[in-house]
Amino acid sequence: MAYQTIEVHKLNPVIGAEIAGVDLSRPLGNQQFQEIHDALAENLVIFFRDQKITPDQHKDFGRRFGKLHIHPASGRTLEGHPELLVIAADENSKRVAGEDWHSDVSFEAEPPMGSILYLTEVPPSGGGDTMFASMYAAYEALSDRMKAYLEGLTAIHDSRHVFGGAYGDRADKVLPRNEHPVIRTHPVTGRKGLFVNRGFTTRIVGLPRPESAALLEFLYRHVETPEFHCRFRWRANSIAFWDNRCAQHHALFDYHPHRRYGHRVTVCGDRPFYRA
Repeated sequence: MAYQTIEVHKLNPVIGAEIAGVDLSRPLGNQQFQEIHDALAENLVIFFRDQKITPDQHKDFGRRFGKLHIHPASGRTLEGHPELLVIAADENSKRVAGEDWHSDVSFEAEPPMGSILYLTEVPPSGGGDTMFASMYAAYEALSDRMKAYLEGLTAIHDSRHVFGGAYGDRADKVLPRNEHPVIRTHPVTGRKGLFVNRGFTTRIVGLPRPESAALLEFLYRHVETPEFHCRFRWRANSIAFWDNRCAQHHALFDYHPHRRYGHRVTVCGDRPFYRA
């Protein structure tokens, strides 16, 4: 794909690209916005270096792609900005969010389209990378017989086993659980990808629990195949923007006791569907 207002440097042929030639502290022109949109569709996750943006500029960039999402169980948001999740870890952290492969908030009826993470502080000696996996590649690598078996299957995506302990009764009343197709058709590209994740998918509908557990474990392990991945090494003032409809990510917590800090904006999406 040819680009005129941005530079696109692929991390590998499967997933991931760094974008240069754009200052996200300034409003995007229509052509530059469209080229960033196209680069995201082509590469599933895009990265921007050396960006200095305010919380309002962060939100403005997200809003170009759609309405901003507010997490139903967000424990920590930036004061005055409920759309901005604080993503932070320091010497007191025992674990961090996102240590399992997952697609953000897949338990909602309309899971988010994308997530935009801006880190302003990173560990001084390295660590804290984020891994991304292409669900197109994961689907396409399956055998034809497995693809045929998965067609038409649906799975439960639940939040309560993740957030219930922290939010008590609120989890039973507010936090959602929804049923989505195991194979999802991307609404923009029309490509098919896996749509189950270790973080939130709990069972496949219509299968006995042992069969469901075995099949899900196979798919989770399949997603971990290195050939489907790219790895982003963070520097301060970097941004990652990933498409939750076709990519999963995994945050590495290998930097304790150092500090890692930033904010995430999430863009609302639509109901997953499968089209043969």
